[in-house]
Amino acid sequence: MHVALELLVLAGVLGFAVARPRGLPEAVAAVPGAAVVVVFGLVSWREVRGEVAALAPTVGFLAAVLVLAHLADRHRVFQYAGTLIGAASHGSPVRLLRLVFVLAAVVTAALSLDATVVLLTPVVLATATRTGMRPGPHVYACGHLANSASLLLPVSNLTNLLAFHASGLSFVRFALVMALPWAAVVAVEYLVLRRAFAADLAASAPEPPPPDPQRPPMFALAVLAMTLVGLAVAEPVGVPPAVVAAVGALALAVPLFRRGEGGVVDLVRAANLPFCAFVFALGVVVLAVRTGPVGSFVGRFVPDGGGLVAMLAVAVLAAVLANLVNNLPATLMLVPLVAHSPELVLAMLVGVNVGPNLTYVGSLATLLWRQVLHTRDHPPGTRDFLRLGALTVPACLLVAVGALWVGLQVFGVRPQ
Repeated sequence: MHVALELLVLAGVLGFAVARPRGLPEAVAAVPGAAVVVVFGLVSWREVRGEVAALAPTVGFLAAVLVLAHLADRHRVFQYAGTLIGAASHGSPVRLLRLVFVLAAVVTAALSLDATVVLLTPVVLATATRTGMRPGPHVYACGHLANSASLLLPVSNLTNLLAFHASGLSFVRFALVMALPWAAVVAVEYLVLRRAFAADLAASAPEPPPPDPQRPPMFALAVLAMTLVGLAVAEPVGVPPAVVAAVGALALAVPLFRRGEGGVVDLVRAANLPFCAFVFALGVVVLAVRTGPVGSFVGRFVPDGGGLVAMLAVAVLAAVLANLVNNLPATLMLVPLVAHSPELVLAMLVGVNVGPNLTYVGSLATLLWRQVLHTRDHPPGTRDFLRLGALTVPACLLVAVGALWVGLQVFGVRPQ
C-alpha cells in the first residue's frame, strides 16, 4: 500500500511538472504531494526537517544564480553575445554553429543550464533568423548543451550542487576532474549535430548586415568573472556559494536600481520562489520513495566498488532513471546510494546530466527549452529530438565515463 502511494504521489508531482496545466508552477502539485507523504506517515517530521535543512544551501544558491543570470540579461550580456557571434559568423551556418557551441558551453558551465535555456536560446534563435540561416542546428545545440555541458562546475546544474559534497572534492578539484569529460561530451555533441544537420548547415545564407555598434557590457562581464572566481576561492574557506552569487547579483542590481530600471519585486520574481518550493517538496516526496522498497530495489543495481566498469554501470543507471522519473528525482534518489564512492558520484552526474537529452521528460530544462521555442513559433520536432538523443546520448555516456576515469587518475580519487 505504501509503495503504491509513494509512486502515485511521485508520478502525480512529475506529471504536473511536465504538463504545467494553465502555466501553473510545479509547486502547486509538489507541496500537497509532500504533505500527503507526511500525513500518511511515509516520512516523519524529523526526516522532513533534515531533508529541508540539507537542501537549503543548494536551493539558496539556485535562487541567487537565477537572479544573477536575470541581471546579466538586463545588462544586455546575452544580447551583446548574440550580436558578436552573428557578426563573427560572416554568414556561415557552420561557423555560427561553432560559435554557438562555445558560447552555450561557457554559459551553461558558468551561469547554469537555466541561463542557456531561458536567456541564450531566444538570442541564438533571433541571431540565426536575422542572418538568414536555418536556426534548427543552433537552437538544438543550446538545448543539448544545457544538459550535457553542465558537467564542468559544481554550480553548473542543480544536480551537481545536490551531489557536490558527496563527491568529496573541492570546487577547483571538481572542475579539474570534470574538465575532460565536459570537453569530450561537447566535442561529440558537435560532431553529431554537424552531421545530423548537414543539409541545414550547407544552405547558403546572405552576408549579415553590419551589426549596430554596441558597447560591450564590461561592468557586467567583470562582475560575472569575479563571481566565478569568488565561488572557487570562497568554497575552501567555508563561504557558501549562495552568498557569493548573492553578492554578484547585488553588484549587478545596484546600477540598475540607480537608473530606475528594476526593483525588489523584479528580483524576487527572478528568484523563482515557486520553483524553489518545488525542489524542497520534491525532495520530501523522493525521500519517501528512496527510503522504501523502491529505493532498495534501485540500490541493487549500484555496484559496491569503483573502477571503469562500475562507473559506466552507474552512469547508464542514472541516465535510464533520469528518463523515467526526470533527472532531479533521479539525483535525489541516487546520491545516498553512491555516496560511498566519489568516482560513482561523478559517474552518476554524467548519467543525470547527459542522459536527459534522450527524451523530453529527462530534465525540466529540456521541457523549458521546448516551451521557449513553442512560444516563439519555432517548436522542435519530436522525431528530430528523439533521433538526436539516440545518436548523442550513448556515445556521450561512453566517452564521458572514459574521460572521467582518466581525469580521476590524474586529478582526483584514483579508481581501483
